[in-house]
Amino acid sequence: MTTAARQETRALAEWRAEIRAWLEANVPEGGLPDPESGDILDAHRAWERTLFEAGYAALHWPVEYGGKGADLDARIVFQEEYERAGAPPRMNLGGLMLAGPTIMKYGTPEQKEFWLPAILSCEHLWCQGFSEPGAGSDLANLRTSAVLDGDELVINGQKIWTSGGMHADWMFGMVRTGDPQSGHRGITYVMIDMRTPGIDVRPIKQINGQTGFSEVFFTDVRVPVANVMGELNGGWQVAMEALGHERGAGRRTYVKFLNDLAQLREFVTSLGQADDVGVREDLGRLLTAVSVYRHHVGRTVADSMRGHDGPEASYNKLYWSEMTAQIHEVGMRVLAARAELQDDEKSLPGAKQWQDNYWFSRATRIFAGTNQIQKNIISERVLGLPKEPRR
Repeated sequence: MTTAARQETRALAEWRAEIRAWLEANVPEGGLPDPESGDILDAHRAWERTLFEAGYAALHWPVEYGGKGADLDARIVFQEEYERAGAPPRMNLGGLMLAGPTIMKYGTPEQKEFWLPAILSCEHLWCQGFSEPGAGSDLANLRTSAVLDGDELVINGQKIWTSGGMHADWMFGMVRTGDPQSGHRGITYVMIDMRTPGIDVRPIKQINGQTGFSEVFFTDVRVPVANVMGELNGGWQVAMEALGHERGAGRRTYVKFLNDLAQLREFVTSLGQADDVGVREDLGRLLTAVSVYRHHVGRTVADSMRGHDGPEASYNKLYWSEMTAQIHEVGMRVLAARAELQDDEKSLPGAKQWQDNYWFSRATRIFAGTNQIQKNIISERVLGLPKEPRR
């Protein structure tokens, strides 16, 4: 190992120790409930402000915008320790991971000054307005329209599967400002104040009883042209920048999956299945998958730090989403009939939450770009295979 490599390893070890000590001293005892519950929304905002005041809200942001300018290695270490500490789920990832970096790249000085500090402090919560009933995987088919009227855009249409829409202060969205038949041309990327008259947010109750997603309807919603990110009709490029952040390395740490496996192992032991050969094979297969994912992310991080970013980020999304679903599918098989019980928390702690997470895990194959689309990206842009026939 070179002297530089030893110094880097030592610096990461010191960083890990710093983060671990801070989390041990500051993570709320017993954690926080899911932020979906309105009555504890303030508690999550308070936790985000605690992170902000300690300088840990957005390690990946450049120093000039209030971050630490941390490289991917340091960010991965933080995420690992954050998961190990059982810290609350992050409340404003849409703003911190997607809206913020996009504003930094495409925003005007005025836009940066207005939005970035409020994202960092969690004063503004953000949601994403991309998917529509007829434009999920095929975003270029979106139909929500925006007509220029003086210095405003008048928006009409609908978005769906909007994560956190009922709590969001702002939305970054895609609207059709050009010919409806123009595909990815004629799309504009715009920031929308969710308190604007004409916006109707309707929570979607899911099969697990939760309402983490919403439909959002726009009726003659007037948004200043000053809120456009990039150029009018040039929003596709801006959106692809945001999606690159959503799918890339660093969004999921292997430690989260180890925690899931630890919970699964507790179920196996409690239900007397520790000697079941099939269950042991399943656990071994899943542990291997988590280990492979850990090393793949490490390689992706190393490539990124050498400036080799590209569609390979699709590998990460495809892998972690499939692994998430498979872990929870095995858990449901282990729980068997217990998986159907909604009031079994005392006799088998964690069972109800596992059921809720199982239903959510099925969506991981859809959000952040469906896995079918990721496979097309990998085959066409990474492996160089012939393109899928387009009608």
